[in-house]
Amino acid sequence: MKKAFLAIAALAVLAGGWVGAAPMTPLLDYIKSSWKILERDNHDLAKAAVDPKVSARADAHWSVYIATAEQEQVVVQDLQASMTVTDFEKIRVRVLLADPASIQENGLLYLPKPYVVPGGRFNEMYGWDSYFIVLGLLRDGEVEMARNMADNSLYEVREYGKVLNANRTYYLSRSQPPFLTGMLLAVYQHTKDVKWLAESVPAIETYYRFWTTESHAIPATGLSRYFDSGDGPAPEVVSGERDSHGHTVYDQARAFFRTHRVEAYDASQYYDRAKDQLTPLFYKGDRSMRESGFDPSTRFGPFNVDIIHYNPVCLNSLLYLMESQTAEILTILDRNAEAEVWSKRAEERAARITRYFWDERDGLYYDYNFATGNLRRYPFLTTFYPLWAGIASADQAARVVQNLKQFERPGGLETSTHESGDQWDAPFGWAPLEMIAIEGLRRYGYRREADDISIKFLSLIAQEYRKTGTIVEKYDVVRRISKLGREIRFGYHSNELGFGWTNAVFTRLYDELSPAQRVEIGL
Repeated sequence: MKKAFLAIAALAVLAGGWVGAAPMTPLLDYIKSSWKILERDNHDLAKAAVDPKVSARADAHWSVYIATAEQEQVVVQDLQASMTVTDFEKIRVRVLLADPASIQENGLLYLPKPYVVPGGRFNEMYGWDSYFIVLGLLRDGEVEMARNMADNSLYEVREYGKVLNANRTYYLSRSQPPFLTGMLLAVYQHTKDVKWLAESVPAIETYYRFWTTESHAIPATGLSRYFDSGDGPAPEVVSGERDSHGHTVYDQARAFFRTHRVEAYDASQYYDRAKDQLTPLFYKGDRSMRESGFDPSTRFGPFNVDIIHYNPVCLNSLLYLMESQTAEILTILDRNAEAEVWSKRAEERAARITRYFWDERDGLYYDYNFATGNLRRYPFLTTFYPLWAGIASADQAARVVQNLKQFERPGGLETSTHESGDQWDAPFGWAPLEMIAIEGLRRYGYRREADDISIKFLSLIAQEYRKTGTIVEKYDVVRRISKLGREIRFGYHSNELGFGWTNAVFTRLYDELSPAQRVEIGL
């Protein structure tokens, strides 16, 4: 915990100090400088191994696991050469067991290249965070680090069959929203390294199979879902997600089911009232919700646990992009026949997305419950994914834009129209969803709307930066504040400092505005 605090303190000092300190580093300079603060490398592996989400061992050592394909002695020698003797003694290098479920002591998974972490309690490399971070790194000229991030993602696919939720052992059972091909193309556009791009294709194919075979694929719809292969409570939740009374979200869920009637799904699947126990399927749903990245909201009912019965519009829009972007990669490599196969897959998925997710009555994209054959009419910012991906028709995009008023608030777009006590619902706004919605609007020619939302969201970030000297994970876009806590009932209650994807999205959206519009942000 001390290491994590020092990293956060370094960010604050870099930004000009805590509240009241002066002078303050200009915001764009803060963002560019923060990449180094958030960087983790093998020479400071002792810092990377610290996990604020779980309790430290009694002997203060942190485990670092290497993949079975690695030569243990070679890795150990490399680490000893790059780390100080004192730091090396703070870690325990272990070879990963063949069955991850048998791991008794969780730890960091070794990655061969340096990487950037989100910040705060997230002191490891995350799956979908990394895509946005790479965009920010590339914008700020950190091309080598961006490529390192992409290389580490490819390494995870080769060694573990997927881009991991993050490089901790308790994340081995799941991935996160698939942005891999977008990341690879973004790096390629700066390096033009055709050989590197070609070498990535087998990993792309492996990762695609992960999402398009059972248990992720649902044959009846030809679409995919989020589904964690692990069982039981998520270790990071038991250790690191407790309220002021020491209750975990699992304790809160039991109390909720005891006192509330659930209409969104059959609660008996997830809660045994006679025994006052959560069922194994609850934990499966909880873990799968964490693979989605939206942890938690009430998008799929209370605690999102019914996500296992849905084809989500966000995931399948990303898989459409994966298919079309793989076709683009293969075209660059002059493998046109293969590219055509991937283009066909994308075309077929786009048709299914329109068929299963588009709601003509409401003019929004929703998620599809394949178990009941119904849409869940829960307005959520993922309705903009088909615009961002270019799947929507002009008429469908226009209908979605007509619904902007449902989401637009003084500080940008709220994640959903429901205030549930979950951090991925109202009144909160998150940088990745702001970017996807704004760029989706721009793609279909709604520049004025995109600019207005950008100015609202960026001005909120700038306003809070001037108050605190930091950028954070999420914002209350209704009250235009970053100090959160009381509104969040379930999950972790903190608002993490750093913060990788907010930094990246700020610069990306900032670059899309005119000089006059940038003045409105208040920098």
